[in-house]
Amino acid sequence: MRDFVCLAHEVPVDGPVSLDDLPGAGRLDLLCRFVTSALLTSHGVREDAAAHLVVDDAFTVRVDGATVRNLRPDERSTAARLRDALAATDAAIGHQEAEPSPGVHVGRFDLAATLDRLDGPLVHLHEDGTPLPDQPVPEDPTFVLSDHRDFTDAEADLLAERADARVSVSPERLHADQTVTVAHNWLDTDGYRSY
Repeated sequence: MRDFVCLAHEVPVDGPVSLDDLPGAGRLDLLCRFVTSALLTSHGVREDAAAHLVVDDAFTVRVDGATVRNLRPDERSTAARLRDALAATDAAIGHQEAEPSPGVHVGRFDLAATLDRLDGPLVHLHEDGTPLPDQPVPEDPTFVLSDHRDFTDAEADLLAERADARVSVSPERLHADQTVTVAHNWLDTDGYRSY
């Protein structure tokens, strides 16, 4: 299993989300690309992957590649799925997730609680980390990255405490979706050794 956790710092939790202005909705455009990069291939879905959006360190939207249905590569339809998940937060009680559509879940989990629910080595994706090719390829990793904002001090401290590795995928700063694509390629090729 491959888990990708993205911290979403500006998505409105209680306000309306306009599908006509995804960048203005807390950079929901970027987060939609993150979800589709984590789960979609050219003509299929990675059933061994899940995307987790930790929104405002209060809720986590989880999209499970094994059970999601009708996930499309366009931002607008993905944004509608995420909007519907955020609208269903009242149905998430305690640690019981709500599932507003097949394979799309929302729960009342902050970053720490989200990480507690995931297995496998924790890889903190950060531009100041060890270069990806210098790292051993982990089995069933959980990758954690941030949206267009830097990690907060509390997030950075938590990841410094829990991460098994801090890794950089490029000498350039990349968008979250690009970072996920590079990480998938690294895993798919066993550390760029097998094509």
